[in-house]
Amino acid sequence: MNAKKFSPKLIIIDVDGTLVDSVPDLSFCVDETMKALGKKPWGEAQVRQWVGNGVPKLVERTLTGKLEGAPDKGEYDQAYPIFLELYAQNTSKRSHLYAGVKEGLDYLKAQGYTLGCVTNKAAQFTLPILKNLGIFDYFGLVVSGDTLEKKKPDPLPLLHSAKFFNIEPKDSLMLGDSVSDVKASRAAGFEIICMSYGYNHGNDIRDTKPDLVIDSMAQLKDYL
Repeated sequence: MNAKKFSPKLIIIDVDGTLVDSVPDLSFCVDETMKALGKKPWGEAQVRQWVGNGVPKLVERTLTGKLEGAPDKGEYDQAYPIFLELYAQNTSKRSHLYAGVKEGLDYLKAQGYTLGCVTNKAAQFTLPILKNLGIFDYFGLVVSGDTLEKKKPDPLPLLHSAKFFNIEPKDSLMLGDSVSDVKASRAAGFEIICMSYGYNHGNDIRDTKPDLVIDSMAQLKDYL
């Protein structure tokens, strides 16, 4: 990885796997859904390999035990509302900010960067988790997975954000953790920094060739 310096006017940040480790709550909901269906729970280590593409996809993986698989429609229609109800009650009971996030956000705010948040998580879950963990007010815009007609890896949420702030994509940077973040950023013309610790289905995020990989948001001050 080159240790280049970035000089963006806009920084867009992902939620799950970047700001927040939401797996403890998600795995609780996955396992309780499985129990409600009379099936064996998967456990947190397995669920950690599945998150990052939104709740509908996570429910599919819960039922099939695979990253890409089509569950029985009747079973999915039974499981999905169970999961939604569980997650509505357990959005941020066990989830927490990663080490360095608050320090990183405070630095970005102090430096006067324009900050937005783009996630594939639905708004009904995104807003409570940002508010409950005390970071909602850092962002001038929050684009959730159901805000627009398309979500990452489509570039639309990033392009929408740049237009909202009247900042060119070439002057914009995304901070994410997954291949979806890299693909969306490349397609939108954003630069992309990835966190080493996030959710990328067990694959090394360096393989997707982001502009930089860091281990903590506290390191941002060394590259901006």
